[in-house]
Amino acid sequence: MTTEIPLDNPRSHTTTFAGTPKGAAICRRIARRQLTTWGLNSTHTEPFYSALLIVAELAANAITHGRVPGRGFELHLALTTTTTRRGTTLRIEISDPRGDRLPVLPTVHAPNAQSGRGLTLINALCDRWGTIPRHPNSKTVWAELDLATTPDAS
Repeated sequence: MTTEIPLDNPRSHTTTFAGTPKGAAICRRIARRQLTTWGLNSTHTEPFYSALLIVAELAANAITHGRVPGRGFELHLALTTTTTRRGTTLRIEISDPRGDRLPVLPTVHAPNAQSGRGLTLINALCDRWGTIPRHPNSKTVWAELDLATTPDAS
């Protein structure tokens, strides 16, 4: 089940998803649609695809490591113009109900491991990332991409 929260700011979008693989798939599609609506796919192709990969990894982590039966996860996307950095910043946030399980960037990867590289990929693709605790026992993992110019505001 997905629930869209309408916001007054057309540069911000929040949606809640079921904590299942289907919820993660819908999350990826919603993110693609919103980033396309904002014009990132035509004006910022590299950040567009980086953002889609980041959303996919964070959503996969939310349903794998942050899952609590009966509770979902939330995607929040925002485009903000910053005064400290040139241009616009795309902020991607995924919140899940497992505040006790914080992400840790691995220092060594087993060569034959079939998982465990998601945070390394996120770290390589974004300009900044981190976590924020949420009340009561949840967390938000965020990543930011700096864009050189402002995409269409449509």
